[in-house]
Amino acid sequence: MKQYKDEVEAANDFGQRVKEMKAEIGRVIVGQDDVVDAVLTSIFSNGHCLLVGVPGLAKTLLVNTISDVLGLTFSRIQFTPDLMPSDIIGSEILGEDRHFKFVKGPIFANIVLADEINRTPPKTQSALLEAMQERNVTAAGHQYTLDAPFFVLATQNPIEQEGTYPLPEAQLDRFMFNIWVDYPSFEEEVKIVTATTTNAKVELKSIMSGEEILFFQRLVRSVPVPEGVIDYAVKIANSTRPAQENAPEITKEFISWGAGPRASQYLVLGAKCHALMNGKYAPDNEDVRAVATNVLRHRVVRNYRAEAEGISAEHIISELMKKAAV
Repeated sequence: MKQYKDEVEAANDFGQRVKEMKAEIGRVIVGQDDVVDAVLTSIFSNGHCLLVGVPGLAKTLLVNTISDVLGLTFSRIQFTPDLMPSDIIGSEILGEDRHFKFVKGPIFANIVLADEINRTPPKTQSALLEAMQERNVTAAGHQYTLDAPFFVLATQNPIEQEGTYPLPEAQLDRFMFNIWVDYPSFEEEVKIVTATTTNAKVELKSIMSGEEILFFQRLVRSVPVPEGVIDYAVKIANSTRPAQENAPEITKEFISWGAGPRASQYLVLGAKCHALMNGKYAPDNEDVRAVATNVLRHRVVRNYRAEAEGISAEHIISELMKKAAV
């Protein structure tokens, strides 16, 4: 791994490497720049993310491509109603020597794609909780530490709810980001069809090693944050809570439950990483706003009135950011 004379040099190199990664990812993934930015921000902030979008938008391909560019081991788990916790974590089997041995499940990888995570029952969904929060798993009374770096990138289909099991709030809160994956533009779709209907295959090069990712994660955490930026982030998170005395009117009207302190932490951490990725040495309020929607989208629980009037979580978050800036 390259040695840096100081953190400024490391920060400059990090910004350059991120540009290289985006360029390499762009050889396979057409468009979706905001999604790629958000996933990379999540990874270098050492957080997990939930990708929500209709089928066929290359969510799985995106995750696989990022794992190739980052030089990490990749594992895909297709969540189904009959999936058991042991299918994820692993299980003990009786070996030829008549001793039990633990056979690791697909959770033992650097990047784990939890495909259609809401298609499996809560019992199996909860098998991910310990892994996501503690970076280890427990099986047959023994604790096993997962290799670092470790990320869970889950996908979810927002339109087909029959036979699904919505993720509980405790599970959703483990995800740093909830990223909405939208349809490509007409021009982007033309490029996608042109590139994917031939025999051509793109060979990706690895831009960064696991050791370097861990180094840059520590670098992100060491970025200084002005006190005013922390106040702004906490103010946004605090304003989503309707029980607060000074809660904005839009919060009291349309939110039943707001975001907890983990949201404030992720707002600041995400802002640090966003700043560093864009050539800045310290975040400002703009960096907080850049990550706020992805951080808060799944932590703001709308009430029946909001749903009846078609008030989206994104609209509420946008209004709260404006009020927090005053």
